Amino acid sequence: MARMSTWWLFRRLKTRVWAVKRIGRALKLFLPMTRDVLRGDFRPIPWSAFGLMVLALAYLVMPFDLIPDFLVMIGVVDDVLIVGWLLNRVDDHLSDYRAWKYAEETPAASSHSPS
Repeated sequence: MARMSTWWLFRRLKTRVWAVKRIGRALKLFLPMTRDVLRGDFRPIPWSAFGLMVLALAYLVMPFDLIPDFLVMIGVVDDVLIVGWLLNRVDDHLSDYRAWKYAEETPAASSHSPS
């Protein structure tokens, strides 16, 4: 049964590569965004992204879940799905920061005028 569940999860993740990429992108941008917000470099503060990240972390550390973790594979899948969904939503709320960050990284390219 556990082998079948693992295979099912792997197959499901393989078909949802776009979601896994968005989760990775959210995690990769969240810490630099937090640093820029705390230093005052980036405004307005994306409170929704911070709130969703707190929810994701709280769900991981809380002793109670929708499906208890003692049900070995199913309890872990529950955590992965809910936290993954929350991090996917975090990525939605980081679009303003992403535009600001990438515009900041390439000012020389945009200010270069053709001869």
